Amino acid sequence: MSPYWSYYEAAAPKEVKNGLKAKSRRGCIGETWWSKRWVGTLESFNLGARLTRGKSYARKGQVISIDVEPGRVLAKVQGTMSKPYDVSIALKPLSDANWDKVAQVMASKAVFAARLLSGDMPQNIEEAFSEAKVSLFPERNLDLKTDCSCPDWSNPCKHIAAVYYLLAEQFDGDPFLIFKLRGRTKDQIIEALRCLRSSGNEEGPDSRKDPAATVFAEEKNLEEFLDCFWQKHGIADQLEFDLNGPKVALSVLKRLGDSPIALGKDNLTSLLAKAYETASRSAQKRAQGEVDGSVKNSTSLDLVDDSQ
Repeated sequence: MSPYWSYYEAAAPKEVKNGLKAKSRRGCIGETWWSKRWVGTLESFNLGARLTRGKSYARKGQVISIDVEPGRVLAKVQGTMSKPYDVSIALKPLSDANWDKVAQVMASKAVFAARLLSGDMPQNIEEAFSEAKVSLFPERNLDLKTDCSCPDWSNPCKHIAAVYYLLAEQFDGDPFLIFKLRGRTKDQIIEALRCLRSSGNEEGPDSRKDPAATVFAEEKNLEEFLDCFWQKHGIADQLEFDLNGPKVALSVLKRLGDSPIALGKDNLTSLLAKAYETASRSAQKRAQGEVDGSVKNSTSLDLVDDSQ
């Protein structure tokens, strides 16, 4: 290392027009658990003042651009020089074999599969990676390779720190960027889960522990029937009713977990559960009252036509 770079006076960075600015103006940066986990990795490096200056750079808008690619992040940060610095953050993508393991676990967990297929990131998605013995986030400093074209001898420097912080907020907006950084896009994950569902491979060892997962695996894909479902002689005419009730009560709500909507102190999911239970009891009473004794002894009913 040249002694020239060991002694230089700190100067204010050049102002950037339309730079990327952190939404957080004070305190912590990052709102969701996955962004906080990402920032936690940076803060574990014990960067001291460079961490503070990196956060200041992020809030001032000194980061010009950030591009997330499989396995790496490329960014440009404006410092004191006329030319922006090039920043790279590399994180080794997971192997295809490890992604296959993770996908199997995701598919076997009903709540994971339901949320991911609807385009949402489950709050406890890291459990799927842990069960597959794979880490979603870097576990050691050596897992990350960072580089900056600035003259600062420290690595990570304040420019890399600024990119880290802004990445956290980008993860807040699109948590699937974390998957992309690890080598899989959102569309690739969803496609893998759909393939596992259609082939029936989602019934892994976990399905024996999770009854809801078994029900999820047995459900038919109704997408091809959506256009004709309510038509006469459509799929509705083929429905049968099990008077004994489902194997797992409220399986859909259990797969989805708590709703982001709350009414007062009650979560919407708990209110829907009460409504579904009331509707089920009412439907069972009506069905039992409309059939004759011979059908009552059966486990299923044909759809009753109210017009008759």
